[in-house]
Amino acid sequence: MVSRAVQPQAFDKGRAAMDDKQTADLKAMQSRHSDAASALCCLECDKENPRLDIVLLGLNHKTAEVALRECLGFSDVEADTALRHFQALPVIREVFLLSTCNRVEILMATPDAPAAVAAAKNYLSESKQLAVADFESALYVHQGDAAVRHIFRVAASLDSMVIGEPQILGQIKAAYRDAVQKKTSGVILNRLLHKTFFVAKRVRTETGIGDHAVSISYAAIELGRKIFGDLENRKVLLVGAGEMAELAVEHLIRHRAGKIFVANRTFERGVALAERFHGKAIRFEEITDVLRDVDIIISSTGSPGFILRRDQIKQVLRPRRNRPLFFIDIAVPRDIDPEINRLSNVYVYDIDDLKDVIEENVEDRNREARRAEGIIEETVIKFRQWYEVLDIVPTIVGLREKFYGIAEAEIRKTLNQSLAHLSAEEGQAIRRMTNALVNKILHDPTLFLKRNGCLGENSIYLDATRKLFRLDEEDL
Repeated sequence: MVSRAVQPQAFDKGRAAMDDKQTADLKAMQSRHSDAASALCCLECDKENPRLDIVLLGLNHKTAEVALRECLGFSDVEADTALRHFQALPVIREVFLLSTCNRVEILMATPDAPAAVAAAKNYLSESKQLAVADFESALYVHQGDAAVRHIFRVAASLDSMVIGEPQILGQIKAAYRDAVQKKTSGVILNRLLHKTFFVAKRVRTETGIGDHAVSISYAAIELGRKIFGDLENRKVLLVGAGEMAELAVEHLIRHRAGKIFVANRTFERGVALAERFHGKAIRFEEITDVLRDVDIIISSTGSPGFILRRDQIKQVLRPRRNRPLFFIDIAVPRDIDPEINRLSNVYVYDIDDLKDVIEENVEDRNREARRAEGIIEETVIKFRQWYEVLDIVPTIVGLREKFYGIAEAEIRKTLNQSLAHLSAEEGQAIRRMTNALVNKILHDPTLFLKRNGCLGENSIYLDATRKLFRLDEEDL
């Protein structure tokens, strides 16, 4: 069906003498005309090309034990393979994958939410060789505002094991870079993830949720303090020299721990970390020897299997003469064989055991978290407003309103100043000419949006139009 443009005659009668109310009434009538025409044009196309929904499927430390999270987690290579798999599915138009030690989440833009969720579950099952029934009860599915709110809360660390920890935002940014590089993130998820970074920054800036922020590493040190009373002069072995290990060293020094040993597969990196904190780097093959002397082992490598096993620990117990040995495993997958816990005077704690320590430190953050929830809710509403106008009719209406508004303002200024001497008839002629120009200027862009807006990738054109002409209030 061909849309009829608003006729210049609609602006003829009495325009030179119109007051503000009459002008407003005329603009409203023009807007309704444009709205109705565009809606009729795209009615059939909307039926064939349904609007994309935002859907998130995942599990986290609240819904799944560490053993299940280990099974369903993705390495970098596995994440790349998964993104390419989802990208090839017609039911998933855009996709973003986040996999950390505490969560696995798949964020999608899809024309068929149930089918996309089913496809994600099937892929998890097939790629991880695990029946859907074995993990389905641990999954959560969020759609629309709930999905947007969830990713905002995750980035703001409101959904973390330790509220206020900063690592999750960096992990989301890294996952987003992967999605951008693989071109699996489009207009909708690009906008959503940029808003995610924005809201996380606001929460950090406008609340105290990041003050004295704790981390998993800090919780591990707190557990060590509970075990020994204090850490002064206690010897510590760090297995792994990544970010978690660095944070752990900082906390250990603050609590006056004794000698610190650092073991890392890349010896040079272990040396660098040890030198920064006046510790000693050792090679991986030296770990068993060092276990004879240390009191606490904190392990945080990215190894796919156990670093330390029961038989290794058993052989060092006699030289230790029954001195307690404590393992704090903050890696996922776990570095420390749980069977070690069965040995006498040996105690193993994994990342789930840290929850009790964390709970004692969250009361202040919970107070700030309530303020953060308000910021998040506000941003959810703003994102929804953008998402709702990412449609053909509101965009065309907004475009026409902006152009007619600019034309009307310039006509008024000109007729009231430099051309104030013109008669009413001459003023009407100028208005007819101006409105005819606006109609002709908007004719081709309107047809383009109507034609291409009925295609599957309409969001690209609509988003570009709204940005080019600054049709969204928040972009002004």
